[in-house]
Amino acid sequence: MEEQGILVADKDTAFLREVADHFSDAGYHVETTNSAVHVISNILEKQTPVVLLGSDFDKKINLLELVRLLKKCNRHLAVILVSDEALLPIVRRIRKEGVSYYALRPVTPEVTNEINQVVECALKAA
Repeated sequence: MEEQGILVADKDTAFLREVADHFSDAGYHVETTNSAVHVISNILEKQTPVVLLGSDFDKKINLLELVRLLKKCNRHLAVILVSDEALLPIVRRIRKEGVSYYALRPVTPEVTNEINQVVECALKAA
C-alpha cells in the first residue's frame, strides 16, 4: 500500500500526538503543525490530500480565509475541521468555503471513531 498523507494542524500538542500516532499506526504518513504557514506550504509543495484543521490553531490568520486559501491551492483537498464547540453560524460559513466535514474535538471513543471514518473516506476519494 502506498502511504497516503494527512496533515494535522492544531495548537493542542496532546491531540496532535494522539492523532498522529493513530493514523501512523494505520499506515498513513502524518505530519503535524501549529503553523498556518506550514499548512499552506505543505498543500502547495506536497499536495497532501487531507487536512485535519483545529478551529483556532493559529491566531495569525482568520479560519475562513485560511480554508479559502487552501481550497484555492488544491480544490480537491479534503479539509476536516475539528472544534471545541459547535457554533451553527460559523459552521454554515465554513461549509460554504469548502470544508468537507465539521467535527467536535474527540472526547469520547465514538467521536474519535467518527473522525477516523471521515479521514479514511476522504483518503479513499483522493
